[in-house]
Amino acid sequence: MNKEEVAMIGFEVVAFAGEARSKLIEALAEAEKQQFERAESLVEEANQSLIQAHKSQTQMLAAEASGEAIELGFIMVHAQDHLMTTMLLKDTIKHLFNIYKR
Repeated sequence: MNKEEVAMIGFEVVAFAGEARSKLIEALAEAEKQQFERAESLVEEANQSLIQAHKSQTQMLAAEASGEAIELGFIMVHAQDHLMTTMLLKDTIKHLFNIYKR
């Protein structure tokens, strides 16, 4: 997989993770207003975007696992960072919801 192909996957990961992050921040705002049903719905929407990001990422992982050479660039590094911080946000939000419910 050449650098351009990897970059395109990186852009997909960034787009899906960014969409998920936006939904999670919106969910947090809803939870702060005690709108937990809406907040949970937004978390589920975010999760669907994270699934899409993971599917994009898996294309590259599968190619490398099958022995294909992968030319990484900074875009993919950024994509991985974006995805992982969004996943951490998703996990943290669950704890914040519990605090807001008290």
